[in-house]
Amino acid sequence: MSMRRSALAAFAVLLLAGLPVRSDDWGQWGRNAQHTGATNVVGQRAQDLLDDIIYDPFVEAEKADPDAGGDLLVHYQVPLLDNDDVFMEFKSGTFTDMEHWGTQTWNEKKLHWDNGHLSVKWTFQSDWKPVPFASLVTFNGPFWEPVFHAALAGSFVYVPGFGGSIFKVNKTTGAQVARISPFGALDPNTFVASPLTTDAAGNVYYNVMKLDATNPWDVDVVNSWLVKVSANGTVKTATYKSLTPGAPGGNDQCLGVFDTADLPWPPSPNAVPATVPCGTQRPGNNVAPAVAPDGTIYTVSVAHLWSRQSYIIAANSNLTPKWHTSLRDRFNDGCNVLLPPNGTPDGCRTGSHNGVDPAQNRPGAGRVIDDSTSSPVVAPDGSVFYGAYTRYNYAQGHMMKFAANGSFQTSYRFGWDDTPAVYAHDGTYSLLTKDNQYGGVGSYCNDETFCPSDRTPNNPAFPEAYFITRLNSNLVPEWRWQNTNTLSCTRDDSGHVTCVSDHPAGFEWCVNAPAVDRNGVVYNNSEDGGVYVIRNNGTLRDHIFLKLALGAAYTPISIASDGRILTQNDGHLFVVGDN
Repeated sequence: MSMRRSALAAFAVLLLAGLPVRSDDWGQWGRNAQHTGATNVVGQRAQDLLDDIIYDPFVEAEKADPDAGGDLLVHYQVPLLDNDDVFMEFKSGTFTDMEHWGTQTWNEKKLHWDNGHLSVKWTFQSDWKPVPFASLVTFNGPFWEPVFHAALAGSFVYVPGFGGSIFKVNKTTGAQVARISPFGALDPNTFVASPLTTDAAGNVYYNVMKLDATNPWDVDVVNSWLVKVSANGTVKTATYKSLTPGAPGGNDQCLGVFDTADLPWPPSPNAVPATVPCGTQRPGNNVAPAVAPDGTIYTVSVAHLWSRQSYIIAANSNLTPKWHTSLRDRFNDGCNVLLPPNGTPDGCRTGSHNGVDPAQNRPGAGRVIDDSTSSPVVAPDGSVFYGAYTRYNYAQGHMMKFAANGSFQTSYRFGWDDTPAVYAHDGTYSLLTKDNQYGGVGSYCNDETFCPSDRTPNNPAFPEAYFITRLNSNLVPEWRWQNTNTLSCTRDDSGHVTCVSDHPAGFEWCVNAPAVDRNGVVYNNSEDGGVYVIRNNGTLRDHIFLKLALGAAYTPISIASDGRILTQNDGHLFVVGDN
């Protein structure tokens, strides 16, 4: 959908005004309240490593944890930028293990760019704790460490706190101005469960969950809320139950999935799986609410006990419900479409209906899982995009587009842990997204007999490969740039780089929120340890290696007002540029 160029230009001004600090700074997840990841500056060349600061001292222990399998399963804050100041999370305390990640301490530090390096100006220690660790088996609750994420608003930085509270901190001095506690006494089972979002008026938005004390993920959620805090400290809350009237309730049944004993799926052309308890709707963990220029708030919910029953939600500025739309039954690209032919490895059972999700034998559902950081994005025409999870297409997920009235429009076959950037141009706009066609994972199940993990020989039309893709406003690819690097590299303390060729299909993109500059140039970080800068015509402009390949956390990237690039790798904050 396109707009007249004059209307789009006017909207672009509002879009950039969504950040309540300087219009070319980066104050929150996705840079502005619409989460577009777009800035009005021109990014510098990725030519030199200008600085390198460790913010997570526990990386080696985190990767060595038996649950991690050598990967860095941690979500991190985007570097927040205000002129020559950088605000970033820093971890301290003690790392015990992934299952007890709350023994760590989260801090917000202000760094100032001075004499060629970033120096610490103050440290604010928060008492925030993440929601508890959960099993990877059911996708109820997080297996990856949740994100601690502050936001800038005017003269203040707002920092997540304990028991559903947030801190209002003086941006200049680091002094606490106020603790805002919407739920009164600080309850250890009540959690700030999202990045903080700020709009042009200085309002702060975030999600809160209250969980069962002894069984947080297998017993229904106690309650959950969308919170709005005005610049003067006035608080409004709305339960997620109130925002999703008519959704299945905590004791209702949702359609389950087939048993592994019945592989290949579906067991027969008209088979129907048994039902499972739904649980009450609550926010997806790590979902940052988005705010449109007209004040509409967009967020995402999920049934507490079942990730396949999820909604995208629009709320009015006073937190009353506007609409909610199910993510269920939206995709028709499963059996015999994205998957190999029925009856072949990685394909569905012979005779299966075309397009269905083999796990449920019905159209695919966009799933909201708690190991994702995907957040809603508001586009220049008012459309809303969300990156949902789907397992049946090699765990790639789908990018979903909804109209401003909540009607589902279309989708693209990748969306997992992805908040795309939006580039407004020529009377329309494009989305910039990672586009991972993962290897090492079967199409729809974990059984090597029926879903072999080497997809390339079994599905040569849809092989393992890793792209940055630009989509038009209707999610049709405009161009794709493939990372074909095969080299795993490390940089030692003296700066010497050693490499070995061990990734014949290339490396996945580990950016979860890319950045796009004024010229449509997109900035991304890859699991090969590099930052890649791709022109708006889909050709590579720059590449620089940071530190370490493999096991990289999914991390966001930001661009400073002078064009310097701030990116992350292996628990390090890197500043990249050409001056």
